[in-house]
Amino acid sequence: MCRSAADVTTVPEQLFLVGNLGTMITYAAITVAIAVPVARAGQLRSNKPAVATALIFLTAAIGHGLHAFLAFRNLDRAEHSVPIVWVWALAWWNVVCGVAGVYYWTVRRSGAISAGAIYADPEAERCFAEAAAREQAARSSLAAVVEHTDDGIVGVSLDGVITAWNGGAERLFGYRPDEIIGKPAALLADPSGAQEQRDVIARILRGERGVYYESRRFAKDGTPVEAALTVAPVRDGSGRVTGISVVVRDVTAVKEAAERQRAIEERTNQAQRMESLGKLAGGVAHDFNNILAIIANYTDFAAEEAAGNPALEADLRHVRSATDRAINLTRQLLTFTRGDTIQPQDVDLNAAIAEVHAMLGRTIGEHINLMAVPSAEPAVVHADPGQIQQVLLNLAINARDAMPDGGTLVLEANVADLDGDELAMQPPLPAGRYARLLVSDTGEGMSAEVAARIFEPFYTTKPRGKGTGLGLSTVFGIVTEAGGSLNVYSEPGVGTTFRIYLPLVAAPGRVTTAGSRQAPPPRGDGRTILVVEDEPALARVVTRILASGGYHVLTATGGAEALALFDQHGCDALLTDVIMPEMSGRRVAEVIHGSRPELPVLYMSGYSNGLLGSTHVLDGDIAFIEKPFTAQDLLRKLAEVVGNRVTSPLR
Repeated sequence: MCRSAADVTTVPEQLFLVGNLGTMITYAAITVAIAVPVARAGQLRSNKPAVATALIFLTAAIGHGLHAFLAFRNLDRAEHSVPIVWVWALAWWNVVCGVAGVYYWTVRRSGAISAGAIYADPEAERCFAEAAAREQAARSSLAAVVEHTDDGIVGVSLDGVITAWNGGAERLFGYRPDEIIGKPAALLADPSGAQEQRDVIARILRGERGVYYESRRFAKDGTPVEAALTVAPVRDGSGRVTGISVVVRDVTAVKEAAERQRAIEERTNQAQRMESLGKLAGGVAHDFNNILAIIANYTDFAAEEAAGNPALEADLRHVRSATDRAINLTRQLLTFTRGDTIQPQDVDLNAAIAEVHAMLGRTIGEHINLMAVPSAEPAVVHADPGQIQQVLLNLAINARDAMPDGGTLVLEANVADLDGDELAMQPPLPAGRYARLLVSDTGEGMSAEVAARIFEPFYTTKPRGKGTGLGLSTVFGIVTEAGGSLNVYSEPGVGTTFRIYLPLVAAPGRVTTAGSRQAPPPRGDGRTILVVEDEPALARVVTRILASGGYHVLTATGGAEALALFDQHGCDALLTDVIMPEMSGRRVAEVIHGSRPELPVLYMSGYSNGLLGSTHVLDGDIAFIEKPFTAQDLLRKLAEVVGNRVTSPLR
């Protein structure tokens, strides 16, 4: 069967028709897909790239529609000819398509379309805008967190120069960003701390990802800051280290709390050891008393029978003397274990000091300068009189043994107020008013390690046969049994002061309550106080007390550092320890008075005023406060000194 020529010709026309119709429908769908979101977004005038793209696809769709129409007109014709008007229409429409393309190209060249995109999609733009907004919000939130965190966040260049400084660092060190950025980070540290900084930067450059360490830094006003520092590298896109980030946290309060907790644990452990040893010693002492009674009585019997035999009498006297020593030792054991019978009553400490002074005056030796300083106001406690005398005698004998070449021994009584937060009190006492006994000497003194153990039973530093190690533990037992506490202050080669605090008995017509308080001390009103204290822990305590009292504090741990701070900042008053290594508080005051003779000075010491005055370390009319003092005591005394402008010199 043969097909005609017309049939053969119709097949390509049909394919041409179908192809153009399909292309027209596709381009029309693309036009709708572009135009509808743009119209819904209200961007038909503003979104020129999308409108231009839609025009291209629209004109292309209409052009392919014209081609399909012409193919349809030719399907039933033997000769493929169309009216000339349709040819011109198709030609002009191709011109319209070209104009749309030129318009699109112009819009694209204007930069309105990002690289890789055909047109600006409103939905994509919305997504991008939301993502950008989220990123910006995250950056703002992160910046706010960095700025307002309590920790200091510091940027440092590789050569140690500060490049970034947040609000936490400003609050921690007192420098504003414009004051510190561009300055070396070593400005915040002493020479050893600056070297430590350089070592840490070197470790970061060697590839360590982070370094944590604790060190001391200094604020703008010279106040020391115990800091925990976390140091990490800052890298660029290629992974190269370009800087250092440092997070600084103030751990001063944490360290003080840890020290306080450690002291409490040590006292608790000591009390537990003393309790266990006391139980053992108490049982031994009771049994030993029976044996001693037998020995003592039979020795007396033998002495009666030995009358007229001088040699045998002398031997028995030695036995009896040794027995008496053993009896005294047993009595100390019983006192230590609280197993001995006591008869508490109201005891006047002035009278107790007078009796012990008279007793020691005959026996202590001419090489000891013995002094008694009674209390200016009634100091009455409820305790066993014999035990109070035993406390004074034990401490006085220890003091005498610590002064083999002679020295000064001072017995004092007075009244003191405690706020309940004193350090090194064994055991701690609640706030209130207490009677106080002080026994001070100018002897050999003790190291901190020895002082920490002196109240342990059987612990002694005396040679074998010279001490039992029960004298001070007996004192501890007597004082704690009476509801009191002890504090010891000692320095090797300088001397020792024991302070004994006992509950005060109200005198007739006078009411003494544990919670009584005086009026609060005056505020410091921003006055600058230069504090010189060689014990760092105590220096921190004093700094904290004065800062909370409204003073601006400069803290130095030695004379040279104090003079440097004075030259740099000046001050309104000087608060200095009396006895310090290398340069004494007296010398510091003398140097400062060379340029500021009117500067008020308040001296502080762990030794009693009676001892310092009797040994001519200080004049009697200088401003002086005794350690340990309460915060209220210090603030009142300092306000008095600053107000009265006390400047009496040291001798």
